[in-house]
Amino acid sequence: MTNWVARRRPAFVLATVLFATAACSHDTAPTAQTPVTTSPTAKVPEGTPGWDIHNPGADHAIEGFTDHISAVPGDHVRVYVSTTADTYQVRAYRMGNYAKSEAQQVWISDKLPGKRQPAPVIQAPTNTVTAPWEPTLTLDTKGWQPGDYLLRLEADSGAMQYVPLTVRTPSNKGKIVIINAVTTWQAYNAWGGYSLYHGPSGGSSDRAHAVSFDRPYQAKSMSGAGDFLFFELPFVLFAERSGHDLGYATDADLEADPHVLDGAAAVITLSHDEYWSPKMRNAFVRARDKGTNLAFLGGNDAYRHMRFDKTPLGPNRLEIDYKSFEEDPMSATHPDLATQEWRYPPNSKPESAILGNYYHCNPVTADLVAVNTTNWLTKGLVTAGQHLPRMVGDEYNTVDLSVPTPRPLEVLFHSPLTCRGQSDFADVTYYTTASGAGVFAAGTEYWVCGIDPWCKRANSPEDTTRRTMQEITTRLLDAYAKGPAGRTHPAADNLVQIGVPGAADYPNPNAPNALVPQ
Repeated sequence: MTNWVARRRPAFVLATVLFATAACSHDTAPTAQTPVTTSPTAKVPEGTPGWDIHNPGADHAIEGFTDHISAVPGDHVRVYVSTTADTYQVRAYRMGNYAKSEAQQVWISDKLPGKRQPAPVIQAPTNTVTAPWEPTLTLDTKGWQPGDYLLRLEADSGAMQYVPLTVRTPSNKGKIVIINAVTTWQAYNAWGGYSLYHGPSGGSSDRAHAVSFDRPYQAKSMSGAGDFLFFELPFVLFAERSGHDLGYATDADLEADPHVLDGAAAVITLSHDEYWSPKMRNAFVRARDKGTNLAFLGGNDAYRHMRFDKTPLGPNRLEIDYKSFEEDPMSATHPDLATQEWRYPPNSKPESAILGNYYHCNPVTADLVAVNTTNWLTKGLVTAGQHLPRMVGDEYNTVDLSVPTPRPLEVLFHSPLTCRGQSDFADVTYYTTASGAGVFAAGTEYWVCGIDPWCKRANSPEDTTRRTMQEITTRLLDAYAKGPAGRTHPAADNLVQIGVPGAADYPNPNAPNALVPQ
């Protein structure tokens, strides 16, 4: 996984999580204004300038977490804060479509006494880090509008960090639902020295096999906000400015409530949504099969198989992933729940059955190359062979007919590249189902970067790349908001025309079984 370096204000710098991709940094003025893609009927409310962090402070100067991954309006949310300062305050910002800002302040606390909380606890044998802290304040979210929130912790020393909170929509009927990929944020979170990738050694030999939400997100690479600022905020802003009726949820909500997506017009995941539990996966599949449109605006989506467990603070706050069937104790008792990658035996269920494309490799940077000029998303925008520079990466997906793949499947961009010495293609795909649902998969982590006015990677002469990707995304949202997109925009299979191996064997529509035991 790679993040483009976010810099939404001159003094606001966030480091990368793994690899710095300087070409994506937000350190110059945007070359295009973020568009209002569909004119909202209501006046845009006034925002609150200065929401961003200018001084992250020293390590552990101030940091925190909540006892809710998400909340419905009216929930009481406990906040756990540790700080070296004498006093601190907390402000709550809703991120979205506001005049003169990307955020609106909805609440501010009184000044509170600072407290340095206990050191993290490492739980064997899974190397799970928890913060054994006492709650320091409680939020009452009554009257808060659903959306993505950042709690900004402000020490009297000037140090600041964020705590993310999703206020989920009570009913998503008719809405385009934006999913915050908190399981992926947590998988990469190394607060306390351990993530699902690395331990204190810096290698994988002492990594965690379970990670807890009962701890802050790391400060240096996440500013306490998980991957929200890097991979999700640009699309949230774009979608809010579209004027469409939006819903909000986290992927953990799909685990907790099978009805979160009932009646939704569409569900959107963003740049990096890698870690899925069985219930999460089935929620997407069942929604699709009832006519809900899906869009995956990232690469490497739905790749890792994880499961949830409870912690002392509540259900679904422990994320377990051994990345190995044999190492997972569940393999002896409930083998379907063992946490090897979804594609691997003995219970192989590749993500291609849902996405249409299939994760292949990283790291790579390549151009998106248009091959389809007649699809409703690209018609009049691109010419055959046109390049959108640097928009494939860091991880990418391709069409691979050796694994279960829905047909008819339409490829919009078929982009040649070389990854780890092997020649390959990255594919942007679209398919439709018997229910009428449309399913779009970008197959690149840089799609959201491509629509972001602050992303340098998307800069090109006359801003062609950004404007093209914004317009494709606008068409997608506009069509998805109207209901099952396949009824008006059925997919036209073109795999034979572009030379995908095995495509000549396509006889009839194919809908692989994508449901999994849970």
